[in-house]
Amino acid sequence: MFAYIARRVLLMIPTVFGILLISFAIVQFAPGGPVERVIAQLQGLDQGATARIGGGGNDMGAAAQQQSGDQRYRGAQGLDPKFIAELEKQFGFDKPAPERFWIMLKNYLTFDFGRSYFRDTPVLKLIGEKLPVSISLGLWMTLISYLISIPLGIQKAVSDGSRFDVVTSAFVIVGYAIPGFLFAVLLVILFAGGSFLQIFPSRGLTSDGWSQLSWAGKVLDYLWHLVLPVTALVLGSFATSTFLTKNSFLDEIRKQYVMTARMKGLTENQVLYGHVFRNAMMIVISGFPGAFIGAFFTGSLLIENIFSLDGLGLLTYESVMNRDYPVVFANIYILALVGLVINLLSDLTYTWIDPRIDFETRDV
Repeated sequence: MFAYIARRVLLMIPTVFGILLISFAIVQFAPGGPVERVIAQLQGLDQGATARIGGGGNDMGAAAQQQSGDQRYRGAQGLDPKFIAELEKQFGFDKPAPERFWIMLKNYLTFDFGRSYFRDTPVLKLIGEKLPVSISLGLWMTLISYLISIPLGIQKAVSDGSRFDVVTSAFVIVGYAIPGFLFAVLLVILFAGGSFLQIFPSRGLTSDGWSQLSWAGKVLDYLWHLVLPVTALVLGSFATSTFLTKNSFLDEIRKQYVMTARMKGLTENQVLYGHVFRNAMMIVISGFPGAFIGAFFTGSLLIENIFSLDGLGLLTYESVMNRDYPVVFANIYILALVGLVINLLSDLTYTWIDPRIDFETRDV
């Protein structure tokens, strides 16, 4: 097992390198950049996080480019070239792209992500400030999703083909087909003062006076704020694990050892939970780390925007829009590392659930 883990860890190095290299290359050809954004702000052209600096739709920028054909940055008309050079030095663009990439790799080995271009804060500190929100959403969504999908999947397997199975399948498929952000908007309209009831808050994870509440009050206030965003995430997230649980149980129920257990006089519950459960749940439980990390990094982007939750998803989105490259690349690097480690842990979970599995006898 040690040899297998060592091989997997060594393979992470070229994988992360390739991810960073491709991302870095794409950024070099992407329109706009931090220098263009500063220039646009000076010219009064910046429209916020969603402004597309350097795009072809700005007539003033196009006119400036035509009048200053030797300038590399749109909208730089009338600005001192020395000032542009200082901006390039500030953002590190005074060096060739290969040198900048090499410096980034050396710094990332020690988790030195530098400072945010536009927040003037260390990137690692910035990410740490946003993590609690994303962890809350990802953890609660994954736990609740599994608590619903596993019992539901088992019951669907036991009653395969029944009316219960058909009706619940229809609901699960509809929930899976509708994007989570649409559920979020609907919940805001119905229960957060959008058009009907004002039961739940529509912003943040805590109330304004949260620090003055008792510990029990803080817990209740926190859970009260989580209801709508977590509900929106859960409604579209448990379809895969539900059908995976059902199909896994159906596959085990039809095997010979289950028929033998029934012939010995065991009750259906004894057969189901004493014999089938462990084997059937192996693939479901082993996917838990991956499901959590998927929800943690990708599932809450729009939800964080809709409910004004200042988490990692919102930070990444705003950083991409603002061309805040240190934050963007730090998130890519961390996501790649965590994803690879989680994949390894998922494989190792198989051996914990079923010791008969031996990865030493197979190739990576």
